Amino acid sequence: MSDGAVKDAPDGEGEGGATNSRRYFLIQATSAVAAVGAVGAAWPFIKYWTPSAKAKAAGAAVKIDVSKLAPGEMLSPIVAWRGKPIFVVYRDQAVIDSLEVDTNGLADPDSANPDQQPEFAVNPWRSERPELGVYVGICTHLGCSPKYVESENFEETGQGGFFCPCHGSKFDLAGRVVEGVPAPYNLEVPPYQFESDTVIVIG
Repeated sequence: MSDGAVKDAPDGEGEGGATNSRRYFLIQATSAVAAVGAVGAAWPFIKYWTPSAKAKAAGAAVKIDVSKLAPGEMLSPIVAWRGKPIFVVYRDQAVIDSLEVDTNGLADPDSANPDQQPEFAVNPWRSERPELGVYVGICTHLGCSPKYVESENFEETGQGGFFCPCHGSKFDLAGRVVEGVPAPYNLEVPPYQFESDTVIVIG
């Protein structure tokens, strides 16, 4: 070999090898930066769609102890679920019997509107157990909170019930709305289940 000849560089060395190494490094570095940038750009959206602790608490299930509730009473203080008051009433046998037969004057006595209660509450008591009624305490007219009427008999139902002082809507002790009042629907029954004989889990 003459003195002016250039020897072949080993693989990965020399000008061509160095160029390839730099190109590979730049590609890897650019990919890493792009990946970090994509995560950074997506983070606000991920954070936006992740519920806050307050939102999680608002949607959490609520347990209600009814062990001290007596027939004829409504649970007090009223428990809130998702920012809504929950009415829990303990009905005696006379009221339970009347709810099956005293349906004259009720707008939806058979709970025909499926949006107002779970399937298990499509019955005369609109509840899982006849003696315990569980309802969202918000009038279906304009969102006022009805009052529990224990002693005063409603002419339309023959029993007590719920009376909305804002515009005069009335509901029987199963939360069924009386005909001819502003409220268009029965009181809503929230999803619930019995954890035990005396503990109800709402939600």
